Amino acid sequence: MPVAAPAAADPWGEADVSTGKGEKDENFPVGSLLFPRHLRADVSVYYDFARACDDISDSEFLTPEQKIARLDAMQEVLFGTREAPPSRADAQSAVRLREQFRVSHLPLSVATDLLIAFRQDATKLRYQTRDELADYCKNSANPVGRFLLLLHRENAQTLPASDALCTSLQVLNHLQDCAKDLESLDRCYLPQDMMEACGATLEDLRKARSSPALQKVFDQLLDWIDDLNAIALTLPGMVRNRRMRMYCAAVVCLACLLTERLRKGDPVATRVALTRGDFARAALAAFKAW
Repeated sequence: MPVAAPAAADPWGEADVSTGKGEKDENFPVGSLLFPRHLRADVSVYYDFARACDDISDSEFLTPEQKIARLDAMQEVLFGTREAPPSRADAQSAVRLREQFRVSHLPLSVATDLLIAFRQDATKLRYQTRDELADYCKNSANPVGRFLLLLHRENAQTLPASDALCTSLQVLNHLQDCAKDLESLDRCYLPQDMMEACGATLEDLRKARSSPALQKVFDQLLDWIDDLNAIALTLPGMVRNRRMRMYCAAVVCLACLLTERLRKGDPVATRVALTRGDFARAALAAFKAW
């Protein structure tokens, strides 16, 4: 496909938008050794693209308009209609992913859906209902699971359970970072109608610890996550590839363990996180799925 000449306006700019986040900030092992060796590079390429776009949408140095322009440029590079500056790591991640899709024949939607969510993050700071939040997760998290399963040539029957797992992990992450997101980005993923019904306010997220009203919001969201995790527990049994099945079993276990920790912890007072013991339990779950 011929590459069009770049537009006159430069969307890349000079600002370094790296947030410094990496695999250690994720709730699940991104570069897992459970993936077959010949697929690990593909997973890394996809993750690098997602991380670059996430850094753009979360940048504290770009305006919403600048974020949208860069994300649009990333999509154009992905489609092959814009040249990627050789010196820009974010743009080059889109080049590598474009080549991967050309070879693997995976659907571009597992990348373009992510871009929908990242554009949304650039402009949308509040979520009115749980349905709005679920719709966001459909683009921000679910494509990751779909990419991994399709890369392993799993069939479509695995996708609903994968979507439930990815939505669970995304909302768990929102709960972990609820106070930080409001402080650093003025962004709140907690459904506003749920907060109003429980008598909670945004100011509760700025306190030293969770108020009883805010705890009710957390409990309601965790009840929803329990339902999602129940669906996700069916995923490993549907996965044919042994290594991918083990990976799914480990991640489902981690989702359930983090849900338990958030039930007992206070994400406003401190970031509730998984422990080494939790990862050991997940490793055991993976071994049992062998």
